[in-house]
Amino acid sequence: MATNEITLPGYRVFDYLLVLNPHQELSNKIATIRKDFYTEYRLQGTPSTKANLALVKFQQLEMMEQKILHKLHTIAMGFPPFKVEVKDFGSFPSHTIYLNVTSKLPIQNLVKLIRTEANRLLKYDPDNTPHFMLEPNFTIGMKLKPWQYEKAWLHYSHQHFTSRFIADEMVLLKRMAGERNWMVANKFKFENLPVATKQGELF
Repeated sequence: MATNEITLPGYRVFDYLLVLNPHQELSNKIATIRKDFYTEYRLQGTPSTKANLALVKFQQLEMMEQKILHKLHTIAMGFPPFKVEVKDFGSFPSHTIYLNVTSKLPIQNLVKLIRTEANRLLKYDPDNTPHFMLEPNFTIGMKLKPWQYEKAWLHYSHQHFTSRFIADEMVLLKRMAGERNWMVANKFKFENLPVATKQGELF
């Protein structure tokens, strides 16, 4: 069923994005780097001012949201806060340049836990499966043309950047399918409590 055919309350399709947010100082630095990048390499559009570290992206019916919120809350309760280290630049040849996250393991462990515990809740239909981000990074420029990538990587491969932040919560963003602006659906504190994440719930 196409998303534009779904109009009944509860049957509307939303895009969801589960993220980690850095502190404001780092977020501002990343926003400045993106703005300079867009200007220097003449990228179309407006760079995002939000420095989100994406964990999972998925589509789902609005009626499933409360079950998803409950599951993510349970996962976060049992997960400890952790340090995220950001160092220098990396790239996906030949289309994307990003800030590299060097402390990948705790993020990968969190994403794998979400995949294990919540995958079927996040799966809308066979054509809309959740996308789990196992290579965390802060995108600076993407969908680059060959000349943009080559020129930019020649510069950024020699640039240095170091920062860090404590991830003590994850944030679920949502928007109506096809819309541009995200809004916060909920926040989930990492509490490192001895909770059972396997509850045998049937959905």
